[in-house]
Amino acid sequence: MAQTHEVFNQFGELADYDLLATDPALREALARADAGWAAPMLGDYAARMGDATTYAHAADANRHTPELQAFDSRGRRLDAVQFHPGWHALMAMYRQAGLISLPFDSDQPGRWSAWAAGFYLHGQVEQGTLCPATMTTAAIPLLQREPALWAQLQGKLLSQDYDERDLPVTQKRSMWVGMGMTEKQGGSDVRANTTRAVPVGAGGRGGEYLLTGHKWFFSAPMCDAHLVVAQTPSAGPACFYVPRWRPDGSKNALHIQRLKDKLGNRSNSSSEVEFDGAWGILMGEEGRGIPTIIEMATLTRLNCVIGSAAIIRQALVQAIAYTRQREAFGRVLIEQPLMQTVLADMALESEAALAIAMRLTLAYEREASGQSTPVERAYKRILTPAAKFWVCKRAVELTGEAMEVFGGNGYVEEGVMARLFREAPVNSIWEGSGNVMCLDVLRALAREPEAAAALLADLAPAAQGEPRLATALVTLGRDLATPGALNEAGARAVAQRLVLLVQACLLQQQAPAFVADAFFATRFAEPHWGRVVGAMDTRGMDVAALLGRAFLTPQ
Repeated sequence: MAQTHEVFNQFGELADYDLLATDPALREALARADAGWAAPMLGDYAARMGDATTYAHAADANRHTPELQAFDSRGRRLDAVQFHPGWHALMAMYRQAGLISLPFDSDQPGRWSAWAAGFYLHGQVEQGTLCPATMTTAAIPLLQREPALWAQLQGKLLSQDYDERDLPVTQKRSMWVGMGMTEKQGGSDVRANTTRAVPVGAGGRGGEYLLTGHKWFFSAPMCDAHLVVAQTPSAGPACFYVPRWRPDGSKNALHIQRLKDKLGNRSNSSSEVEFDGAWGILMGEEGRGIPTIIEMATLTRLNCVIGSAAIIRQALVQAIAYTRQREAFGRVLIEQPLMQTVLADMALESEAALAIAMRLTLAYEREASGQSTPVERAYKRILTPAAKFWVCKRAVELTGEAMEVFGGNGYVEEGVMARLFREAPVNSIWEGSGNVMCLDVLRALAREPEAAAALLADLAPAAQGEPRLATALVTLGRDLATPGALNEAGARAVAQRLVLLVQACLLQQQAPAFVADAFFATRFAEPHWGRVVGAMDTRGMDVAALLGRAFLTPQ
């Protein structure tokens, strides 16, 4: 075969680097949260996640998608899903690092921030495996309130031993927990669910029930158990623990109809299922199913924020690494002014997303440690849905921009950029779309005005030194206090204003001045910012410092 040309000025996407050593903002966040004790574990995890072998596992798990085996060769139901070995390798890495139970298996200060950092590192390389991880972690505090269940499951949930076998939980070394809320007719409107739960005997908390109905999106059907919302005969929705296997060792009557053919998140199996008298245990009280499952969803919404921040981070890092090598029109791309503007805008967005994700995480830790205050409640109940709305939306746009940095090379499936682009929308949709999040913000503001007032007061010291922030804070406070000023039609604008203000104040307190000042100048002064990435004036900014901080050159 004749060689027709020499390949030059072509560079593959980044791998074989240390995700933590190259990220000063994350290291600083861990230090602020008193999570320095976790640095050795996280450093090791960051190096393993950045290894080319791990990137290959991620690519393989998304290329060779899960396969449903509904029946065996003789017609017996299996309802089993087969995964590529790359999936199992990634799942094992996360579990063995202790990240599933880290927020709950000790009282160590900084444990939630250490967990969030591990989740953030993993999410930069592969997101599908984080779906069962997210749900399992979020299920732990609910299961802890059910003494009989917790006594059976505690060791399996806290275990760091990955066990992929499809067996009754009693025979396994560890377990995963999923969730089932969404039905065809309701979507986010869980109160419209029609799945029925009939008690076996007296029923009641901890009692046995049989579930009949369906779930249109049933996340990670190979989980060992799911928390499921179903209607009880007289009290309305309730939450049930539904295992894959009954206590007698037989397979539960939970039948997988098909796997979803999704745009992204393809390594993970999402399914449609039918319950045909599936056995379950009531958690909490009849009629309290939605508050129970929403508590779980509140934590999984935090995961959406962290996961989207991770996607933004990986898109930025890949773009910077590529533009530091690729030449066009006689210059390296990163030296070209317009490219610098685009990358600088992305760098600001990435650091702001990380800042709000880590501050939210701190609020969750403080509440879990009995240190809740109105400010912490505001972060958890008001800022969590607001941040999920904003950060997840930004990930969708920024992955498209990062793909464009690579040109046609970013639009092919061999690299990571196309996967990031397809992955980004899921966090906006899962656990409530953007509109649902913004309406939740309005409801939280109305229900907890004292928390909203405490939040604004907490932001005031950071805003006082910057006139643009001070003006934005006063204006937002006035609007929140004006009867009728908050309405459903304007909910997105309120959420955006709130998140940007919090991000700016956090950067003012935590980031170098060249980061905070650039964020103020663009998000609060530049009239064209936000219409498209890179539509901002970088004169007066230290762009070189911004890009240098965004991705430290690997040693």
